[in-house]
Amino acid sequence: MTAKPSKEIAIQIIRRLREAGHQALLAGGCVRDMVLHLEPKDYDVATSAKPEEVMALFDRVVPVGVAFGVVLVVLDDAGYEVATFRRDQSYRDGRHPEGVVFSDARQDALRRDFTINGLFLDPELDEVIDYVGGREDLNRGAVRAIGDPAERFAEDRLRLLRAVRFAARFDYEIEEGTARAIAAAASHITEVSWERIRDELVGMLTGPRAGAALRILDDLGLLSQILPEVAAMKGVLQPEQFHPEGDVFEHTMLMLDRMENASPCLAMGVLLHDVGKPETFREVDRIRFNEHDHVGAEIAVRICGRLRFSTADTGTIRELVDQHMRFINVRSMKASTLKRFVRMEGFENHLELHRLDCLGSHGGLENYEYARQQFEELEEEEVRPPRLVTGQDLIELGYEPGPLFREILTAVEEEQLEERLGDRASAIEWVKARFSGESKKGGDGEGGGVV
Repeated sequence: MTAKPSKEIAIQIIRRLREAGHQALLAGGCVRDMVLHLEPKDYDVATSAKPEEVMALFDRVVPVGVAFGVVLVVLDDAGYEVATFRRDQSYRDGRHPEGVVFSDARQDALRRDFTINGLFLDPELDEVIDYVGGREDLNRGAVRAIGDPAERFAEDRLRLLRAVRFAARFDYEIEEGTARAIAAAASHITEVSWERIRDELVGMLTGPRAGAALRILDDLGLLSQILPEVAAMKGVLQPEQFHPEGDVFEHTMLMLDRMENASPCLAMGVLLHDVGKPETFREVDRIRFNEHDHVGAEIAVRICGRLRFSTADTGTIRELVDQHMRFINVRSMKASTLKRFVRMEGFENHLELHRLDCLGSHGGLENYEYARQQFEELEEEEVRPPRLVTGQDLIELGYEPGPLFREILTAVEEEQLEERLGDRASAIEWVKARFSGESKKGGDGEGGGVV
């Protein structure tokens, strides 16, 4: 399935169900978004039809959750969730009901999480059906649990995070009773799988107002449960001449608020770039955080492991944290160092993190502009020139394959990037002169090298 779901196809599904004698409505988040004049990502259908009745009406159906009344209808290479109106039975694992009882639209609305997600829409009449006060809360800008908030959060602990994500996304307030229930249940959030926590966290960080989302997490006691290392940044002072904005936490939140369309890895890099500062805080002549970038990189790896990020994403996030201080010296780097720097994989993300780092503190973008200009103007062959000397060349010169090879090849590239070597012949002669005393294959070992 590669196509994007469309409202028109969802309405076709509803018409087909109605022609077969069933009630059918658009439901949930897509209705909320349409009321807000936003384009939904998905279109879900709620119906009186049982799963087997739905499957009998459509050619391509995936039984994703038949036990809970949910199937996926595939039309025009896009998937549409079609769920039978239901009432959930008791929950025991903080996620799944023990079973469901098929019911009607009103009962189906009452079992949902928040009033703004409990709306239905009759698309043919263009009529919103609201059993839970969702329209009023959309008008008021409120995230309110349906019914008893404590019960809703006990049913699915992930709702604790979902409330925060919706509040940040729409710039809404979490209703007072709902907020109290979240704070009271905050310690239970780790009953949820870390994969689900990660997905909600990434949704907050890559959505609008990421900084606001983290502040709400902190206010409600959730941040210390899922990211104690980030919560530890609160109150960690910084030197005012570089960070007039305040402590490490405030600096990071300002950066998050300035992000736009960030990838999950960049967003995590921004969140964790200074996570090593609490551990490295020292006050001598002034406040210093020596090696906080490298310490933070290792902390970031631990956090990514907890959140079940992939090995590749963990490596990317680690590098963003580990390399972020290098921009301080970018204008004084020698040519070879600068070229190696800007040719790093994903350098655009490193640049953007540095830009946000500056905007979230002193505001000076001189180093950013210089690095961006070099990145844009240096040609590929300048930063990744073809090798002048190969391993085969070194063998022919009599060198034994081993650690010395890497040393020689790196040294030749250094000279090449500094534009002191430009052709193979001169590079070969340079190697002969520079490494003349190193051990070679068949030598007597008196040259002082180690093969």
